[in-house]
Amino acid sequence: MKSIRLHEGRERSLLKRHPWVFDGAVARGRADPGETVRVEAADGRFLAWGAFSPASRIRVRCWSFDEAERIDAALFARRIGRAVALRQRLGVASTGVRLVHGEADGLPGLVVDRYGEGPGDALLVAQFGSAGVERWKPAIADALLQATGGTRLYERSDASVRELEGLPAVTGWLRGGGDTAATITEHGWRLTLDVAEGHKTGFYLDQRDNRGLLARWVRHFGVGRVLNAYCYTGGFTVAALAGGAREVLSVDSSGPALARVQQHVRLNGFDESASRVAEADVPALLKRALHDGERFDAIVLDPPKFAPTAAHAERAARAYKHINLLALQLLAPGGLLLTFSCSGGVGADLFHKIVAGAALDAGVDGAILQRLEGAPDHPTTMTFPEGEYLKGLAILKSS
Repeated sequence: MKSIRLHEGRERSLLKRHPWVFDGAVARGRADPGETVRVEAADGRFLAWGAFSPASRIRVRCWSFDEAERIDAALFARRIGRAVALRQRLGVASTGVRLVHGEADGLPGLVVDRYGEGPGDALLVAQFGSAGVERWKPAIADALLQATGGTRLYERSDASVRELEGLPAVTGWLRGGGDTAATITEHGWRLTLDVAEGHKTGFYLDQRDNRGLLARWVRHFGVGRVLNAYCYTGGFTVAALAGGAREVLSVDSSGPALARVQQHVRLNGFDESASRVAEADVPALLKRALHDGERFDAIVLDPPKFAPTAAHAERAARAYKHINLLALQLLAPGGLLLTFSCSGGVGADLFHKIVAGAALDAGVDGAILQRLEGAPDHPTTMTFPEGEYLKGLAILKSS
């Protein structure tokens, strides 16, 4: 077994069971991409077993802190079985569920979603985002089908993080085959996707509970006019209409995503005349709407990742502040803003400060109704706070 020796004093995070070792902490040692290595302190003490990634700043992702544990196919079967069992215990009220959530499930770099109910019609979608899980891909695929009873597994390993790992983009069937389209239900709504297209694994399951909140608040506050910015395929649009919104304007830069927005409106039996779509750059549209004197009773801001790492946080902060400033100005008095960041490099406290700064510059005030986060099938562990990538605020603008 190859060993990685750390610089003196750089073992502290591993002693706290944080699963990452950065390149600057490594004093010596190398291995092949994804190869299991023994991570040692400067004095030779065992710290962890991990997967080596020579191309990444995260040089080792830890599998286990137990020296007696074997890193083999049986370990992946156990961890995947445990992850699936947890989702069963959670009783997620949707036919779209996150089954494996990377480090939170002891499987760094692996994301798996399931679309559909029973084993017969369920479609599994996996992203292999690190050299470690890439090396164990066949064993992981077998374990996923065994744990779920499924027969179809599609790979969407085309996220930008693969480049940081020195891995090429890969998509296609890993097990089984057939139609890549799926329909899921949540909160009684029907939503469609195609796992071979669109963002990530095809849908944003992490926003499930926040979509439900929007529907309830639209109904409670009697919201009439809603702007859904960075709408993707319109999950929040359906939520707003389900809550009784009179009109929803959905904005995105993707024409195919907007076509699916209108499909979802029809599929759920809402009046198509209540839904308008605009293929546009969101900041430009917000500025134009403000210039034209438009006002909205509720706005959803769910932009893409502006800061993939902490190194991008300053630039991302400016972008988040800009769109939130415009949104707060566009909100009618007493209006509702749901604003989000999915950037791992921007923590919840920083995001709060950014939005507060936008409110100050906009000359408005408001009450934070609730801090928002991802759905519980996207857990965050106590030893890996970086897993809390999705954070948001629900703000009621002062009248």
